[in-house]
Amino acid sequence: MAFWSSTSVFTSKVPRKILFMFTLSLSVTYLFYSLMSCYNSLQFPLQENYAYQGRLVTEETTFVTLREKLYSASQGLAEFTEAEGTTAVSAVRDHAEAEQRTVEWIRTQAAPTKSAAAAAAAAYHTTALEREHQEFSTTDSELRVNCTSDYGEKKLPQAIIIGVKKGGTRALLEALRVHPDVRAVGNEPHFFDRNYEKGLDWYKDLMPSTLEGQITMEKTPSYFVTNHAPKRIHTMARDIKLIIVVRNPVTRAISDYTQTLSKKPEIPTFEVLAFKNRTLGLIDASWSALRIGIYALHLESWMQYFPLSQMHFVSGERLIVDPAGEMAKVQDFLGLKRIVTDKHFYFNKTKGFPCLKKPEDSSTPRCLGKSKGRTHPKIDADLIRRLHKFYKPFNMMFYQMTGQNFEWELEDDRESRSSQD
Repeated sequence: MAFWSSTSVFTSKVPRKILFMFTLSLSVTYLFYSLMSCYNSLQFPLQENYAYQGRLVTEETTFVTLREKLYSASQGLAEFTEAEGTTAVSAVRDHAEAEQRTVEWIRTQAAPTKSAAAAAAAAYHTTALEREHQEFSTTDSELRVNCTSDYGEKKLPQAIIIGVKKGGTRALLEALRVHPDVRAVGNEPHFFDRNYEKGLDWYKDLMPSTLEGQITMEKTPSYFVTNHAPKRIHTMARDIKLIIVVRNPVTRAISDYTQTLSKKPEIPTFEVLAFKNRTLGLIDASWSALRIGIYALHLESWMQYFPLSQMHFVSGERLIVDPAGEMAKVQDFLGLKRIVTDKHFYFNKTKGFPCLKKPEDSSTPRCLGKSKGRTHPKIDADLIRRLHKFYKPFNMMFYQMTGQNFEWELEDDRESRSSQD
């Protein structure tokens, strides 16, 4: 009774309107803070999800990580929905733990080096505002790929153009790079002849990123004449595919000399370098320009480590007169669909060899650089005949070893009149 009497006295002294307003304000304030707490709890996982999707995919950021983050975010949303009493503090703690797990995963699983892991972690913390226009797919097939900045993975090459110098290796490589399933290094790495001590990690880092189904390639023509290259390549990958572009060794030697002459105009004439004794007609086979053309000698070293089934020989002459035909054979050898066809080539009469063009338009063809198509110096016809005679037994042996007849002996007269590289 005392309580009710005191309440009656209080209510009698305070106007009912003021009491009603006070009670209403307390109710509104309580409702406001309750709604804010609930809003923060419900929204935080979605904000994290949006922020994560906005980040740029870096070298060590993977689609697997993305799937884990999206899964964590969706699980977090379900938990907040089922437990309305969970506060924003617990959401922050869960987010921090998920963030730490992702960084740890990158450091221990995806990063090939410690420095790369640090870079990946730093890139992971880049703000979503700076990356908000980045988009990527999250299909199951992509989620399993360890991706780099151009959506691929660096791998050691599955195929190498190993030779020969001045045979047409650059033309072949540029034609292959048109194929969407081929990714190749533009420059010659010279790993197996000059940079082997730098290690496979250095070599692999030079490779372009590839997706599943794409082939990683490189070309270094000097491999074919390097004694220790076959063993080193076999040690790296015994099932690798090897491509050798060969050309009439006489024409190839003159082209080789022409290139050297353009860089060193002071060198002796071709005739002086080619002969040990001009009077006796003794050919100097130790001169590198001539030695490279003894293909049978070099091929013997490769056949000690690789079967012929893993080698493909491209005719440098046919690559000029029928580039599409030679490219069809190369694509078959690499297990690729025949995408590079005659519609990709245009014969340039000035240079004397085909140029690449885009098949979908009539844009200007893209030809090889000035170092290709140099005019050959005039060589004495008698020397040309002597060189053909010198190479003939080696050519016959090469035909037998490869099972292919390149018919270079039929070109004796034509080669003596040749004036184009």
